[in-house]
Order: sequence, then C-alpha cells, then structure tokens
Amino acid sequence: MGMPNTKLIISYDGTDFFGWQRQKEHRSVQQTLEEILERLSGGERVVCYASGRTDTGVHAVGQVVHFHSKMTMPTDKLFLALNGLLPKDIVVKSVERVPDEFHASFSAKRKLYRYVINDARAPDVFLRRYAWHYPYSRLNDVAMNQAAQYLLGEHDFRCFETNWPNRKTSVRTITYINVCRADQLLWVDVEANGFLYNMVRAITGTLVQVGRGYWTPEYVKEIVELGKRAEAGPTAPPEGLFLMRVTY
Repeated sequence: MGMPNTKLIISYDGTDFFGWQRQKEHRSVQQTLEEILERLSGGERVVCYASGRTDTGVHAVGQVVHFHSKMTMPTDKLFLALNGLLPKDIVVKSVERVPDEFHASFSAKRKLYRYVINDARAPDVFLRRYAWHYPYSRLNDVAMNQAAQYLLGEHDFRCFETNWPNRKTSVRTITYINVCRADQLLWVDVEANGFLYNMVRAITGTLVQVGRGYWTPEYVKEIVELGKRAEAGPTAPPEGLFLMRVTY
C-alpha cells in the first residue's frame, strides 16, 4: 500500500487565477492548494491532480482533485483546516479518503460544463466575472438548442479544438447538451466523456452564430462534417465557463 489517497471536491472563482496548472510566475489554483497542503503536512511536498485543467479565467463549481500524502489528519479536520487557510476564491466542498487506484482525471467517466451568456443590452455589474455579455441582439435560444442537438453522440470534434491536434484523437462523445434561457441569461450545458482544448467555448461561439440568425441550426452538422476550426464560430471568452461536476 502507498500513501493514503485523498479526494477533494473544490469550487473556485477563476477570475484571478492563471488556470488550474502550476506556473512559474503566475497564481494558479494547483499551486495555491499545494502550498496549503504542504503547510498542513509539516513540509511534505504534495502534488495535486485535477479532473481537468481549467484555463485562465474559467471557474469551477465541482472540480475534483486527488493527492497522496503521509498526512494522517482526519478528513473532517482537514476540511476545516483547508477552508480556514485557503484564499476566499477557493472553497473545499468535501474531503474523503479513496482507494489507492482512484485518479481524478483517469477515473472520470463524464464531465459537465456550463457556459453562461447575458444578452441584455446593458451589462450586469454583478455578472461581469461570470457571464459573456452579448449586447448585440437577443439570441434565439430555441434555434441554438436545435443546433446543439446535432452535436449529440460520438463525433470527431476537431472543428471545436484550438490548435488541433492536441490529443491522440479528437473523437469524443457528448451525452447531453442543452440550451436554456431565464430572462436575459442563457446557459449552454454540455456533458461528455472528455473535452478538447477550448471545445465548450468554441461550441458556444458557434451556437451564438445560430442564435443571432447568421447560421441555420442545420449548418452546425455541416461544420462538424467539414472538420475545420475556421468553419466554426469564435471561441467564447473564458469568464462564462464553469466546470459543474465530474462523474466517476
């Protein structure tokens, strides 16, 4: 048996982080979390692994992290200690010991992302960090949802990947996708067995082109078949994107 394996579910406001991954000269979620764990473990070097690397400005509601450590602190005390020491833009929602083989990324079966759009004419001062303000027209969410359904199932999604190729394959399976509206807010929910670099933001930018009447819903199917990033819509800005949950 190796060192005990601990699983965290964390939330963070990504605005002031340069993404999840540790970087030399910029504040990251990984570095911030690891430094606190090092303090709590009495100087032990702790390495945290996340379900996925969120980019600069992207948020998480239910990011999953695991780490191996000699630390024997009970999980309830570790929960309180972490939330007492972490900065206000990271919150630990749960702490549990898990089997040695559990891996936050490799064990994940599906991830759900949500992208939030505000299409009111005037920006909302309280949502500026958490939604893409799109003031140019009221978006047709019905047409956007119709277009989104062409993306369900297994496809080669290279048309939605920045700087393809980044992975061995760009084939992924979207198990759920939906566009909803509440007053002046729209959200695009996408659940899949894996995501490509900027995939959800590129899907959102493409659906907005449908919502503003520039493309028909059916054209989204053609974009996937063409397999070229230049044919799809722009990459939506990071502030509207949230990692909602990870399923194991």
